[in-house]
Amino acid sequence: MRFGYRDRCLDHDTGSRHPETADRLRAIRRGLKRRHGVEYDDGSFADRAALEAVHDPDYVADVEEFCADGGGTWDADTVAVEATWDAARASAGLACWAAEEALDGSDGRQTPFSIGRPPGHHAETDEAMGFCFFNNAAIAANQALERDGVDRVAIFDWDVHHGNGTQDICYDDPNVFYASFHERGLFPGTGDILETGGPNARKTVLNAPLPGGCGDVEYTTAVDDLLAPALDRFDPDLFLISAGFDAHQHDPISRMRVSTEGYGVLTDRVRSIAEDSDAALAFILEGGYGLDALSDSVGMVHETFDGRQPVEPEGEILSKAKRVLADVRDAHDL
Repeated sequence: MRFGYRDRCLDHDTGSRHPETADRLRAIRRGLKRRHGVEYDDGSFADRAALEAVHDPDYVADVEEFCADGGGTWDADTVAVEATWDAARASAGLACWAAEEALDGSDGRQTPFSIGRPPGHHAETDEAMGFCFFNNAAIAANQALERDGVDRVAIFDWDVHHGNGTQDICYDDPNVFYASFHERGLFPGTGDILETGGPNARKTVLNAPLPGGCGDVEYTTAVDDLLAPALDRFDPDLFLISAGFDAHQHDPISRMRVSTEGYGVLTDRVRSIAEDSDAALAFILEGGYGLDALSDSVGMVHETFDGRQPVEPEGEILSKAKRVLADVRDAHDL
């Protein structure tokens, strides 16, 4: 794979006790050193026009001023320093790089994966929250839609938390499909099954709030039974993965049970969906706070594109998850 990375993202200093630290990127990079075929690109900084195309201009100015004044605590979870402004623009720029590379034909072993920080999927149109300042995936999707021949973009968010910001930004846009598989009841508490898109974009938001304890079987079944048929109907030109790895069984902040191997299976599934849709495919890092689990899982995504065939999960789907999937199918007429 080709990884988008820029050292400036390390300068976003959240403090030693915060779960979202620069050590996340350092761990990913250390893990990738052991693997074959890894390439890096430093992308470019997202400019103000790209940010303001998705976020309220006054909010963008507020973030810039907040950082210029030395940063501090934006909310209980979201902190900044002076360098956060450049780090956040670098992270958004790397997401745009990934989308552009995919649309320019990078696939297979050259499939792009942006590993910037801060993450983005909780950032709303006019508010930072949940460690996020700018919504990297939404910015990348919006920029992609400016290209000739790109009419529809799909975003699949497999982070354990619901991407309230991405949903907020894309909710009434018929050209963007947003799907989220997240742990029910976890921060930020959004992502209900009946939230299916605004009046101009019916059935373009698909939320699967899965119960705690779900793992490889439940996630794989949800992709096969919900995501694949929904995207077959939507027919995207670009398929972005908001790739958080905090549903891992060894992540410290969730109760989900996805294994490292399971992320390989999910990667194989989304690759097949992209191929079936003839859609360009790119990955954008979101969460993941157990450093070894994060590093191993990103490495598994890479190895899957490098030729490793992941092992299919075995076992029965949890009955409480089965009910959720049935309700989502009903909500989306799948």
